[in-house]
Amino acid sequence: MINIVLVNPEIPNNTGNIVRTCAATGAKLHIIEPCGFSWEDKYLKRSGLDYWEISDVNRYENMQAFLKANFGEAACLDENIASAVKNTKIKSGKQFFFASTKSDHNHTDVKYKEDCWVFFGRETKGLDEELLYENYGDCVRIPMRAEARSLNLANSVAIIIYEYHRQHDYKGLNEVGKLREFTIDKK
Repeated sequence: MINIVLVNPEIPNNTGNIVRTCAATGAKLHIIEPCGFSWEDKYLKRSGLDYWEISDVNRYENMQAFLKANFGEAACLDENIASAVKNTKIKSGKQFFFASTKSDHNHTDVKYKEDCWVFFGRETKGLDEELLYENYGDCVRIPMRAEARSLNLANSVAIIIYEYHRQHDYKGLNEVGKLREFTIDKK
């Protein structure tokens, strides 16, 4: 399963849409506070629709709480967040990726392991540059035109999740749909 980590998301609609995408794909969502919205926000709830019930969403007070909850003894709780994340990645042996427009590796250039973790930053500035610097070899980007500053966060998460699933032959996902009111005669 892919783990999506949102670090300080700011826009409730994006987070709600990400909840829906994660629910539909079986991805586990981790949200690191502080967020730029209230969890009672009507836009957050509306964007997630009724998918909140089937989603696996976990919230954390800060990065240290996230690392401790998910990596236990392997968690490095340094005061320097960039070092703590890098050292936790090394000590845990887990695969971490950091989505950023500042990377020179395309998101399709890596092989996503079954239990990987992909970090995404806030909408206005992305992940902190120190975190990117410390983990630059594991940063990935989604190609786009040079004139564009960035893609929408919810769209970026969806692109990465579906690349993960493509690489894993869409395991666990329903690949066949059918009409509700009509029957298709396949001859």
